[in-house]
Amino acid sequence: MAQKVTVSLQDDLDGGPAAETVRFALAGSEFEIDLSERNARRFRQQITPFLEHARRAGKIGGTRPASRGAASRARTSRIRAWARDQGMTINDRGRIPANVIEQYEAASRARS
Repeated sequence: MAQKVTVSLQDDLDGGPAAETVRFALAGSEFEIDLSERNARRFRQQITPFLEHARRAGKIGGTRPASRGAASRARTSRIRAWARDQGMTINDRGRIPANVIEQYEAASRARS
């Protein structure tokens, strides 16, 4: 059986049909709003005087965090192995709880 899914946007200001989703950022937060052609034009007209005097700061969400290096991965593996040896339950992936890292570091200092 075939299905046809239709997505229709509703203008977030007046509830009528929307023509586009407008994305923008302000004060470090990203926003998007669905607007009709008329309301999108009004939005752009209202913001234009500010944009004409602003400077570009880069793309929204344009940077990715740096990937971890081999040394960091090795340290994480050592911490997970140590935690398991201590009888702790720890996931194979994801963030290691801060208290586990603190205990590992304390144990490492005690061995030194």
